[in-house]
Formats: sequence, structure tokens, C-alpha cells
Amino acid sequence: MANLLRPATWGLFSWRGYCSRGTQGRLSAGFVEALKAIVGSPHVSTAAVVREQHGHDESMHMCQPPDAVVWPQNVEQVSQLAALCYGQGVPIIPFGTGSGLEGGVCAVQGGVCVNLIRMDRILELNPEDFSVVVEPGVTRKALNTHLRDCGLWFPVDPGADASLCGMAATGASGTNSVRYGTMRDNVLNLEVVLPGGRQLHTAGRGRRFWKSAAGYNLTGLFVGSEGTLGLITAATLRLHPVPEATVAATCAFPTVQAAVDSTVHILQAAVTVARIEFLDEVMMDACNRHSKLNCYVAPTLFLEFHGSEQALAEQVQRTEEVIRHNGGSHFSWAKEAEERSRLWAARHNAWYASLALRPGCKGYSTDVCVPISRLSEILVQTKEDLEAWRLTGSASLPRAPGAGRGGAGAAALSFGPPGTVVGHVGDGNFHCILLVDPEDPEELLRAQAFAEQLGRRALALHGTCTGEHGIGLGKRQLLLEEVGVVGMETMRQLKATLDPRGLMNPGKVL
Repeated sequence: MANLLRPATWGLFSWRGYCSRGTQGRLSAGFVEALKAIVGSPHVSTAAVVREQHGHDESMHMCQPPDAVVWPQNVEQVSQLAALCYGQGVPIIPFGTGSGLEGGVCAVQGGVCVNLIRMDRILELNPEDFSVVVEPGVTRKALNTHLRDCGLWFPVDPGADASLCGMAATGASGTNSVRYGTMRDNVLNLEVVLPGGRQLHTAGRGRRFWKSAAGYNLTGLFVGSEGTLGLITAATLRLHPVPEATVAATCAFPTVQAAVDSTVHILQAAVTVARIEFLDEVMMDACNRHSKLNCYVAPTLFLEFHGSEQALAEQVQRTEEVIRHNGGSHFSWAKEAEERSRLWAARHNAWYASLALRPGCKGYSTDVCVPISRLSEILVQTKEDLEAWRLTGSASLPRAPGAGRGGAGAAALSFGPPGTVVGHVGDGNFHCILLVDPEDPEELLRAQAFAEQLGRRALALHGTCTGEHGIGLGKRQLLLEEVGVVGMETMRQLKATLDPRGLMNPGKVL
């Protein structure tokens, strides 16, 4: 139990000596041959470089490679692998695209990494029922490309081209969640290989209903379980009609408070906005530089509206009235698909835009979510905390040529590394992207302490320590504080029932 409640500093690294060897390489030759007998020799690797590629995601957590990596081609092979590993007491770590931000793929006890990316078929499309069944290697973009000609799309959009079953495993959401919901709202059924190899269909084999009162919600149990209860080998997802018309916009504000107040007022006015994204002035400047935008450098909202032409005209008018009332200015409307794609590509590349502000750094992303009524309070306080903790300059880096004139981004940084703020503020979720020198232990500790303080501030405002990234390695203590002792004990009992040997992605969540 002591190992489960280590401080949040555990698992973060000095970039040199990035990979932890630990007890890696302990699998017997006979066991490796048994893996090859299931999936074929070309689909098993114990090479150091391959194991290291599978021992980390995009987070600050230290690379901890598995002992072997396997690439199954179908659910039967996954079942056989699970039965073999579980029977021999070997940990099992599922792997999708590796785009997570909480160390969820780190093999903290070694074991076998099951890379599911080669299971990439779209198994069944039911347009009349607005549903589709996908294997775990199908990514968000691949699915929407496949759906392009049938008038449907899958709107959950975390930015990265993540695998859809990986998104289910982490409970992902993203920019469209304010209108279309998160993965929890859009997963209808899951096929899961349980520890030991049994196959479970969480809503019943082949079922794709939108609602049910039949017993425990097993689908909801596995959405967000982060691979600790089983391996998701197929997902039945809810699809949505492609909107008749779409328009996007950006607008600048004199203060963070004004931008967030506008968000709350837009929602209170019952405007059916599809996306509301907030970028502080440092983030806006970074996106200008990285994605060659020309937006005014100030606290900014990115918005998007979906609907009929008539409905859009009404939504845009009401939104402009709210924004002007809160001091918003520098409106820029994007109606053409190319313009909108460029705008949202810049938003989705905010992580890389932040990293580009400080070459050689690593990104440390926070992920809190609070009730919308408390969003202004926590965002304003967070900006002050970034300054107080010396995790941002008092202003952005110098603007790129052609960037918007004036605003908070006109000056150069006064001290410390830049930290950016960006978020899906329409549902109360935002991120601080802290840029940390991996060779500076004091700076790393300061970033960790800031993240813990922010998590606890969100909890104090009746929010959560993670809106979409998950618990992974670093937020287990915050999870305990969030759900309480009884909540944690209940989760442990569920884990022990499904995974009595504790071999499914050990060290994560609990």
C-alpha cells in the first residue's frame, strides 16, 4: 500500500538517464517464444530501442520500458496473450498511440506491452442508428475520413490524433465537448479482454442502444479505467450528423476575467455554441509564432458554432452582443473550411507551440476542471500563481513578424520560463503548460508543487484534479483527496475483483 501513495514527485525524471532499466529483461526465452507462437515472430520485439519507445508518453514521467512489446492482429490473439501473461504473473500494459500526458504507458513493473495499433479495422457502420464499431488501432482522424461521405462524424476531439479506444480508456474529451459531450457520453458498448483472457461486451454482444436501465453500467466502468481493468479491443461509438453550416471566430479581451465572464454569459444566454476555447496572452503569442497566425496578442477566445444558416446568424449576433458587453474586440470570423481548419489546427498545436517557446524544455501539463461558476475565480488566481511561482514571465515573448499589434504580448519576458494557459472553458476545463528545464531539479520541483496546489485549489472549488487526461502515475494522491477514503476503497475492491493479481497496467490510478 505504501507504494501506491508515494508522493507525486515519484516517476518524474532528469532527462539525461531518461530510461530506467530497473528489472527489465527478466522474461525467459521460453516465455518470449510463447508470445511469438501467439502473434508470430515479426510481431514480438525485445529490442531495447523498441521497448524504450513504448516506455513513455508525452508527459514528464520517466521512461520505464516493458520487457517485451507485442502487436496482436485480432481479439483472439489478445485473449491468448492475456491468458499467457496472467497465468505467468507478467504485467500487461496496453498501448495505443502514446499521446497521453500522465505516464499511463510506463511499465513500472516491467512486463509485456500490448500495442493494439495494428488492429485498425472499422468493423461495422450503422448510419441509420448513428453508430460505428471500431478496433483499437482506429484513430479519430481515420474514422472521420471514413465517415466523410455519409453525413456523419465523431466529434470528440482531444487535439492529438489519438486512438479511439485509447480515448475511451482515458475518458478523453476536447474542444467539442461543450456541445457533444465527452467519451463517456459517446461510448455505447465496449469489447474488453479481461485479465485471464475472457471477453466481455459491456452492454451485451452487438448492442448499440442509446440508453438503458439494465443493471450496472459496465461500459461506464471501463471508460476512464486507463487499462487497469482490461484491454479494450473494440468500441461502439455514437455518431452525430455533420452540421449544415459552421462558422468560427476569435476575439480578444482586455483581461482574463473579461474573457471568462463572456464564456459564462454566452452559456447562460443559451447560445448553442459548439466550442469555446480560451488562450491567455502568452499562449496566443505562441500560436501566432508557431502556426503563423495574426491574432491580437491578449487573452483570447476561439469559438465555433454549428447549425443552419439562420440559426448561425442568430447565434453570432447574440454572441457578439455578449462579448462587446464584456469589452471584447478584434473579432475575426472564419466561415470558409480552409480558414477554420487553419484556426483549429493552431489551437490543436498549442502544446507544440508552447514547447517551441523554450527549445530543449519538457512540457508539464495540468488538467483541472471546475464548475463553470468558479472558472473565473480559479483562472484569475492561476495567472497570479504562475507569476508568484516564477513559472511565467510578466508578458509573452516578442511577437513574430506580422503578429497582432499591441496587447499584453508586446513586451519580452521579465523573468522565469514561460508558462501558458489554454482550456476548454465551455465546460470548466483548462490546462497550464509549464515549460521545465529537465536539467534543473529546483525548477522541476517548483512546477510539481504548482501543479499540486492547482489540483487542490480545483478540489476546494468542488472541481476535479483531471478533466480529461486521467490519473496515470502522478495524480493518485489527488484522486484520494477527491473521492475520499470510501471512494478509493470501493475502486480498490473493483480492481481486486477484476484483477486479483494486480497485473493490469500496475501502478496507475490506484
